[in-house]
Amino acid sequence: MTCIVVDNIFKFYDKIEAVDGVSFNVDDGEIFGLLGPNGAGKSSILRMLLDFIKPDKGTITIYGQLFSEETKEQVGYLPEERGLYDNLTVMENLCYLAALKGSTAKEAKMDGLSLLNRVGLIEKSDTKISALSKGQRQLVQLCVTLIHHPKLLIFDEPFSGLDPTNRELVKNIILEEKKLGKTIILSTHMMNEVEELCDRALMINHGKRVLYGRIDEIKKRYASNCVFVKFEGIFPELEGVEKSNITNNSAQLFLRVDATQKNILKQLVEADIEINRFDVEELSLNQIFIKVAEAEKWIKQ
Repeated sequence: MTCIVVDNIFKFYDKIEAVDGVSFNVDDGEIFGLLGPNGAGKSSILRMLLDFIKPDKGTITIYGQLFSEETKEQVGYLPEERGLYDNLTVMENLCYLAALKGSTAKEAKMDGLSLLNRVGLIEKSDTKISALSKGQRQLVQLCVTLIHHPKLLIFDEPFSGLDPTNRELVKNIILEEKKLGKTIILSTHMMNEVEELCDRALMINHGKRVLYGRIDEIKKRYASNCVFVKFEGIFPELEGVEKSNITNNSAQLFLRVDATQKNILKQLVEADIEINRFDVEELSLNQIFIKVAEAEKWIKQ
């Protein structure tokens, strides 16, 4: 079942086209990655998904309907810019913000204590937000996001400011929420977290969709585009290589889409290079994104 359908949305700020005809869907129960560098259009897409702003063209439906007050109750949002009240205690924040989502005082307190225990902050329940560290504030904000049991969770840079231990804690909580049947949108520039957590992803650059699909399918699509060579001799210029990293007697070669490993190997043999190792390397999601973004920049020029 589909949770979200985004159909050909555009967003303009004066004459700047922040989002340019983007379409995608998010399925029920999946973790969906929204990726891109700063200024790519991620924030505008998130704000439209949450109905903070309207698309200038195109439509967004959540659970088959346009955004409404009823829809809003089903969404939990972790913003990049945190929204806690510094002069209230942790529990006062949780209870107040849960009440805004329809929880009773009793429900809010019980759920709040359970969540604080889950993130290891139960002893901080009566501590003012102003006295917490940045990482602790982040964990409290996560509790706020989850406290009303939303069906759809939208996380904007959820690992920002966390140490490795708490980053692992948040990753585990995200996976636990998925097991509970929640649908999760994860907006981040940390590609390694996306590789570990997400089922599918949308990569945008300059407001446009540049990659979209299952993580394993995206990686498979670029599986033959990187070759690692251990060699002896002077490494030659090779036709079909768009970028290379050569250090000592090792070379990492990024191939053009039309190049083949067989042709690269043939050129090396003809150049009388002694080859000690010739392997296909799997590109990371980060390498794939850089490759696609650089190709798009070259096309524009």
